[in-house]
Order: sequence, then structure tokens, then C-alpha cells
Amino acid sequence: MYLHLGQNTIIHSKEIVGIFDLDVCTVSKITREMLTEKEKQNHIVTVSQELPKSFVLCSRKKNKKIDFEEVIYLSQLNSATLLKRMESLKDS
Repeated sequence: MYLHLGQNTIIHSKEIVGIFDLDVCTVSKITREMLTEKEKQNHIVTVSQELPKSFVLCSRKKNKKIDFEEVIYLSQLNSATLLKRMESLKDS
């Protein structure tokens, strides 16, 4: 099943590690460092030009190999909205 993150971006629900609120999580120094590192690695995908409210941490196979890479999607949707969408996927 797939989760719609906004605009024309969808991701497979099996890739999702977590859905996080940007305002709450960026208080932590560790989270800010992780986001900075992923940005340097070009592993951040901005879903919309609007101000992001949440981020989705995903882990996916790297070039169809055993190796995995982490990708972060910045979404203009609230984390609660994305969580409700995830729950509706489980119910269907």
C-alpha cells in the first residue's frame, strides 16, 4: 500500500520508518544533526514549496541490492494527517 505525502508524491508504506512533526522534533540537537547530514548527502526530498510541517523517514533498498539507504521526505501536511492516512491504509 502507498501513502500520499502531498502534491504528486507517494511512497510505499513498507519503506516508512517514522512520521515526525518538524516543530517538535527539531528541538533535539540529534535530530537537527541528522537532518543536516541527510541534506549534505542529498537524501532529502521536498514534497511541496510550502513550509514543511512534518518529515517522513524512509528506508529503501539501494539500487536493488541488499544495502539500504535512508531518505527523508519533507511534507507540507501535518504529521497527524499523515498518521490518519496510514491508519486508514491498515483498515482497508
